Amino acid sequence: MKINNAVALVTGANRGIGLAFTRELLARGARKIYAGARDPSTIKQPGVQAVRLDVTKPAEIAAAAALAGDVTLLINNAGVGQTGGFLAPDSEEVARRQLETNYFGMLRMSKAFAPILATNGGGALLNVLSIVSWVNAGQLSAYAASKSAAWSLTNSLRFELAPQKTQVLALHMAFVDTDLVRAIEGPKTSAEDIVKRALDALEAGLDEVLADERTQQVKQGLTAARPSYLPQNA
Repeated sequence: MKINNAVALVTGANRGIGLAFTRELLARGARKIYAGARDPSTIKQPGVQAVRLDVTKPAEIAAAAALAGDVTLLINNAGVGQTGGFLAPDSEEVARRQLETNYFGMLRMSKAFAPILATNGGGALLNVLSIVSWVNAGQLSAYAASKSAAWSLTNSLRFELAPQKTQVLALHMAFVDTDLVRAIEGPKTSAEDIVKRALDALEAGLDEVLADERTQQVKQGLTAARPSYLPQNA
């Protein structure tokens, strides 16, 4: 898919990776960009149309679909994260909250906009996933589970949307320098670099992009004699 002259909708577009997407889409010549956020007043990027959009609220998704009937590219970026393991006292509440946004929100948006993409020639769907779609070391347990579910959803959507010629791209990356992981130690890639690699992959017609070296190493390690998601001292 070519970005030039595309009409895009980006969820969670007020900061971090979502904001970087809106800026790079503008730089690549997108004709129109709908920038979704729970509070549209937080959208400060010039040249985009702010949309009230909480992906946990079906009514707001329906309103966005009614407004943005010209979309050719949907970027499911909205996400929430919280540290903690599954044995924590509040783990069920934490898991439900993150699944509601990171998985069910993505599912709702995809269902709402699939017919719109079909009407507009197929277009593309870009789902923002994570390296933790494949690994879970307990630091971000529920977040990882939600991203694993979203990865499975993305793989299924690729098959379901193929007849209408909709490209489905899965974006995986390790820590990105955003508010979500600010308190976590470790190397972080800039949101701008991640987004450029994602859109390059989209324009190349790919199904998956491993947007940093660490993610590439982990994906390769999943086929090793002792996969990287298993404790290495066991």
